[in-house]
Amino acid sequence: MNEIYLIGLGNPGKKYSNSRHNIGFLVLENLSKKYNSNFLLKDKLKSSCSEFKINNSTYRLFLPNTFMNNSGDAVRAIVDWYKINLNQIFIIVDDKDLPLGKIRFRKKGSSGGHNGLKSIIEKLQTHDFNRIRIGIGSPSSNKGIKNFNTISHVLGNISLEEKLILDKVYKRVIESLEQINIKKEEHIMNELNSFKQDQI
Repeated sequence: MNEIYLIGLGNPGKKYSNSRHNIGFLVLENLSKKYNSNFLLKDKLKSSCSEFKINNSTYRLFLPNTFMNNSGDAVRAIVDWYKINLNQIFIIVDDKDLPLGKIRFRKKGSSGGHNGLKSIIEKLQTHDFNRIRIGIGSPSSNKGIKNFNTISHVLGNISLEEKLILDKVYKRVIESLEQINIKKEEHIMNELNSFKQDQI
């Protein structure tokens, strides 16, 4: 697998740039910056793209500009354009059902109620694709306005305390992504799934 496709989920635009729902974007922005690569908008791919090499592998990073609920449109365009085998793509996404700072790498699964994943599953017509989910924790529950709480939680800005934890998570995820072609996938999966923020 000499080409690796990383797709971060989020919402385009400054308004959302620091929201919990944009963790997929934030991970890839950090990775791209590490390799001094910039994102450029490519309309045909419905995404901003960044490309560079790590250990002789080509990494292509994508930030869809379709808004979260239509992420599948961008993923479909990317898969069709590059004629990708689905095991080459890795979707990076926030997860409110995981505690803040937990990471879950799975090779397939349901959307878990996440609209971005739901859209991708619909457009690809399969549940079988790699996804790295990063916990943002659940909102404090208020009787009667749970739905509002969820929306304001995922679209709310990451606090300074959360950022300290998430910076460690990004670092761990990036280190694992850099080694996708060097280490066995099971090893990377164990590394991410057993991550504890106090390890760093």
